[in-house]
Amino acid sequence: MAYWDAPRASTSAVLLVRTGAERGVPVETCLRGTSLRPHHLDDPYTEVSAAQELSVIDNLLNALGHPPGLGLEVGAQYHLTTYGIWGFALISSPTPRSALDLSSRYLSLMFAFCRIRVREVDGETQLVLEAPDVPPSVRRFVVERDAAAFHTLQREVYGSSVPGSRMSLAYPSPSDLGAATDALGITPSFGAAENIVACDSAVLDTPLPQANAHTAALAQEQCRDLLQRRLARAGLAGRVRDALLARLSSPPTADEVATALHMSGRTMQRKLAVEGTSFRELLSEVRERLAEELLTNGLPIAEVARRLGYGELSSFSQAFRRWKGLSARDFRGRQRTARH
Repeated sequence: MAYWDAPRASTSAVLLVRTGAERGVPVETCLRGTSLRPHHLDDPYTEVSAAQELSVIDNLLNALGHPPGLGLEVGAQYHLTTYGIWGFALISSPTPRSALDLSSRYLSLMFAFCRIRVREVDGETQLVLEAPDVPPSVRRFVVERDAAAFHTLQREVYGSSVPGSRMSLAYPSPSDLGAATDALGITPSFGAAENIVACDSAVLDTPLPQANAHTAALAQEQCRDLLQRRLARAGLAGRVRDALLARLSSPPTADEVATALHMSGRTMQRKLAVEGTSFRELLSEVRERLAEELLTNGLPIAEVARRLGYGELSSFSQAFRRWKGLSARDFRGRQRTARH
């Protein structure tokens, strides 16, 4: 299973189908081969797989002739309200930095297909977007869409244009940039070495206009619950996650989990490879997600390491820095700051 492949709300598929309708593409064409029907999209409780959404994108692009720049126009329509409870969690965060941290933790709730790396360069905070696991036929569209969606979220969370906002893309410029520029409020630069959405780092610690600690806490709790429910349903990988969570303080081996799932270790690893993951990656993922939750809830770092099955605190510290790019102590400090 790819890093983005978990069940998701149908809201994004609805927006894509609407984009097609505005350009004369019938809904049946957009939904071809997905097993989705128009009445499914009318139900706000419908969830779709990431693969189904990718098929909708592929159908839309094929029908329109793969127009470059379309992803920018579509991504500008992904407003805070598009994301449900995740959007409320963002807008109620105390600062843009805490909102960015929240985005990283619950990225799969925002319909993104890109991997996101955050870095600071010369006073600028940059989100670097990559989509290595997305089929080449739709890769430009999803990078453009995710970049435009992040830019839109920046503006709406901050309440106005964010100082120093810019976007650069590693693609040739489309012949007509007018529609995208109008939708985004900025003109992206093209032919860059990387796909980047950036802003002035100085704004990240300023108070947000709609910050509300109580709403933020409730929304984040609901985000955690929603993400756990969706991940638990994601194929064999979900069953392996459940087995790991049940014994994480003394993690079972791959062969032990395979036996509990009534298959050989080789068969389990082969099936996990088809889903785009491995036992080792799932163990690391489960530990990372639980570490975030335990640290956020105030458990001592040594106790977090023990509960995650690390015999040495130093091993946990090294793993956490590899996951998050900062120490567990610094992560906890940011969470405390975000709550206050």
